[in-house]
Amino acid sequence: MLKCLMADLIKILIAFIIILILLRKKIHVGIVMLISAISLILLYKMSWFSLKITVQNFISDPVIIKLTFALSFIRMFELILREHNVLSDMMDTIKNIFRSKKIVTVSMPLLIGLVPSVGGAYFSAPMVEEATRNTGISPEEKGFINYWFRHPWEYILPLYPGLLLASAITKIELHNLITANLIYAVLVVITGFLFAMHDLKGFTISEKKFSLKGLWSFIPLTAVLLLVVIFHVELHYTLLAAVIFLLIFYRYSLRNILKVIRHGFSLDMILLILGVMFFKDVIESSGAVKNLSNFFLQEGIPVLPLLFILPFVTGLLTGLTLGFVGSTFPIILSIAGHSVSDISFAFSAGFLGVLLSPVHICLVLTREYFKADIGGIYKMMAPGCLIIFGVSILQYFFTH
Repeated sequence: MLKCLMADLIKILIAFIIILILLRKKIHVGIVMLISAISLILLYKMSWFSLKITVQNFISDPVIIKLTFALSFIRMFELILREHNVLSDMMDTIKNIFRSKKIVTVSMPLLIGLVPSVGGAYFSAPMVEEATRNTGISPEEKGFINYWFRHPWEYILPLYPGLLLASAITKIELHNLITANLIYAVLVVITGFLFAMHDLKGFTISEKKFSLKGLWSFIPLTAVLLLVVIFHVELHYTLLAAVIFLLIFYRYSLRNILKVIRHGFSLDMILLILGVMFFKDVIESSGAVKNLSNFFLQEGIPVLPLLFILPFVTGLLTGLTLGFVGSTFPIILSIAGHSVSDISFAFSAGFLGVLLSPVHICLVLTREYFKADIGGIYKMMAPGCLIIFGVSILQYFFTH
């Protein structure tokens, strides 16, 4: 039994090393996961019959279709909001409503973070710089504010693909996972205020006056969140309705509608979904997951350390939420089952790894913009990460 376990561990370790090396070389995540899946097929010498069944199950999986449409509509939704300066209007409205320099400063990364976009941290950085001008705040603290307040949304916002993928792999309802993760998102915001902006006082003045247009800018995103979280409407249906409404409202021409659709159904995004989901199916069909799960159960190995170490280390090494979800959740699922509290704990652990990862693109861009010392930013992040970790442990035990 132990010999078979070691063989499984070595094979899975090889697959993970392939993932980490290829991701560090900036190869597309979807291609990386497909290559890793092929490596597992070869390592386990899967028969043609097993491979055929795996491919058939993969092709007929309705989750892949739902996930493809959801992510495609997210891209369309984001493009329309960006083209019509909806986020800019939201920020101006917040300036008029709150005026507090602290709230205005954090609203920049918070609002930009509402819409997933690679390099979004570089977009909010100039706004944080402007809001903290002549305040004496260090580059490291500015970097922390810009980076930290951008990231509570990945725990709870259904527009982020990592959360969607976690729900798809574990078959846990999206609204249940969001509810379980909510405390972590709140803690990110609270700890941000606790460990930064002590010297940021006073009020700011918006260049634009308060308007109904500014209030309207909140409606599209608010409607999507309410339908998914409160009314439990599936995300792809909600986003489809939102995109159609916005296209009609802004009177898009046929030519521009086709441009939005082409942007939504991008080859990169479809390849990402296919790669991650195929890896999940292969690692399950190979028998590795079942063998590891049986061993852990028979030997009485505690589940908690595994739920933390696997996603945390992968998140730390890749800096990608999709990376730790796609590569570790199929294994975690076999260990923990479909327990919402276990999956939420694993998600929290993995995302802490992503936040602390030196290859996280948001951290790289933030440090570069503010010319900040990376150690200084880590020093400010550490207490918040420890608090989130401590609360995740408490929540885990209270729910078992």
